[in-house]
Amino acid sequence: MKNILIIDDEEKLRGLLARIVKSEGFDVIEAPDLKSGFKKLEQNDIDVVLCDVKLPDGNGVDFVQKIKTSFPLVEVILMTAYGNIPDGVQAMKNGAFDYIVKGDDNDKIIPLLYKAFDKVQLQKKVKQLEKRISDKYSFDTIIGKSKAIEQVIDLAKKVAKTDSTVLLTGETGTGKEVFAQAIHENSHRVGKSFVALNCSTFSKEILESELFGHKQGAFTGAIKDKKGFIEEANGGTLFLDEIGEMPIELQAKLLRVLETNEFIPVGDTTPKKSNFRLIAATNRDLKVESDEHRFRSDLYFRLNIFEINIPPLRERVKDIAPLVDFFVDKFSTSINKKTLQIQDNFLHKLEAYHWPGNVRELKNVIERAVILANNDVLTLDVLPYEIKHQSDNQNKSMSAFSMNSVEKLHIQKVLNYTKGNKAETARLLEIGIATLYRKLDEYNIQ
Repeated sequence: MKNILIIDDEEKLRGLLARIVKSEGFDVIEAPDLKSGFKKLEQNDIDVVLCDVKLPDGNGVDFVQKIKTSFPLVEVILMTAYGNIPDGVQAMKNGAFDYIVKGDDNDKIIPLLYKAFDKVQLQKKVKQLEKRISDKYSFDTIIGKSKAIEQVIDLAKKVAKTDSTVLLTGETGTGKEVFAQAIHENSHRVGKSFVALNCSTFSKEILESELFGHKQGAFTGAIKDKKGFIEEANGGTLFLDEIGEMPIELQAKLLRVLETNEFIPVGDTTPKKSNFRLIAATNRDLKVESDEHRFRSDLYFRLNIFEINIPPLRERVKDIAPLVDFFVDKFSTSINKKTLQIQDNFLHKLEAYHWPGNVRELKNVIERAVILANNDVLTLDVLPYEIKHQSDNQNKSMSAFSMNSVEKLHIQKVLNYTKGNKAETARLLEIGIATLYRKLDEYNIQ
């Protein structure tokens, strides 16, 4: 539907204009004055307003501002019998799409309507995309009803409303970036950029350039000026993942940015400013790292204003079932498969597993299971070897941090890779076949 509202107190001219506009396939609603025109806007989904400047109950130039305040996506084209430059300038300042003179610009009306309508449609699409992104990263989309995760969500909601630096800690795969996005989407910076950078991905030199940007000619390959992530995040949020991996030389530069909001691109001498909110994440214990001089203590204290520790999946077993339901539905839909039923023993195995890779590992396991499923039910057959053949009691008694746990998991993965070929497994592990059989007995691996 392409809805046009025409506001004009001259009935004959309004009727003529309505017929012309209708002939182009637009739906037209009419009003003789500003008061009734505003009521029409409240009652109908209007795209574009064609409004006379001089009306019995007010001025169309001032009315534009009222429309844009209440209906920001509606475009307004003003029409006047006697055009003047000051009115035209003020109309555009107030948000009018255009300002035309009746009679002289009649041939412009229809092309202008199409241009205005195209702008409205584009703005609506942008709003829909923004809403989709906002919905995707809202706290409501974080799955889990365990007390542990609800406490974390509550903390994140409270700090989201502030500009405080946030340090997200926890094991790999617990969803730290999901929380960072949710904090940004629920902050006053939501309309600005969310910029994410993984500090473990780059060498020191490249990471410095990615963070601070560089000037043309700063180093070999710098063929033009490049904005860094700090500058890109101006007004928004900068998320630094795996900040514990940042080289100590760059930590001092980052600390200065946090204290002054100023930074200098590589190869430049002129400071720039950036007003951003920092959210950092790490799977390391930065207190220990700083005590052992692998991480600057002053930067640690600057980051640790508000720490949120995201619990590992093994400490929130209650959340595994809803997470499984979500991932099964998601991956079934993505490959056009009927949503699969979940066998009780399938779920039991997942709940008994210790999940060293946390939610990320669970997601990968479910994606694989959905692809492999040959019927409408998820059974044990589609689970990875290390989950399917785990010993529940041993998993409960064995610490996930112990060397035995790590060794057992590695053997299971290699055995799974070789499809149970013990000779090949021993060769890849670089141990004797007798040692492998002893390990299989020790860890109760079938």
